[in-house]
Amino acid sequence: MFVSPAFAQEAPAGHAGSEVVEGTEVAADAHGGGTFPPFETHTFPSQILWLAITFGLFYVFLKRVALPRLAGILEVRRDRIAGDLDQAARLKQEADEAIAAYEQGLAEARRKAGMIGQKARDGAKAEADAERKRIEAELDTKLATAEARIAEIKASAMKDVGAIAEETAGAIVQALIGDSVAQGDVSAAVRAASE
Repeated sequence: MFVSPAFAQEAPAGHAGSEVVEGTEVAADAHGGGTFPPFETHTFPSQILWLAITFGLFYVFLKRVALPRLAGILEVRRDRIAGDLDQAARLKQEADEAIAAYEQGLAEARRKAGMIGQKARDGAKAEADAERKRIEAELDTKLATAEARIAEIKASAMKDVGAIAEETAGAIVQALIGDSVAQGDVSAAVRAASE
């Protein structure tokens, strides 16, 4: 921190009659009395005259200059606020119309999507039904072919079973009796047993 010394000046010794006054008081006899000047009664009429002139000039200034400017500012502000409110109302109406158009478009898109989905479901169902019918017809054909083949195999097996049964019966009778039996008798006995 910097500190500089200060030196007080002393009054020169050659000035006689100069007084050093301590304090800030004003001597009472400087104004001719001990009262505050605006409160002196002999100056009231001039003070009231100057008050009236000053008030009149201030009133004229306010009426001709300040108040018209303030009125103009208020008028401009009122017009700006009214314009802003009108613009806000117009923009709100446009926004409401845009929202309504958006919602209508959205509803239309949903309706179209529903129609497209229904059409796709109907098409898929028709295709599935056609495919199912084709497969069922194919399976019916294969089933009929398989049943015919099974019937053929069964008939062939039954024919062979009869021959095998006749041979087996003949072999059993020969093993039991020891003699061979006529083939016609064995065939008649097997046919009688199978009926």
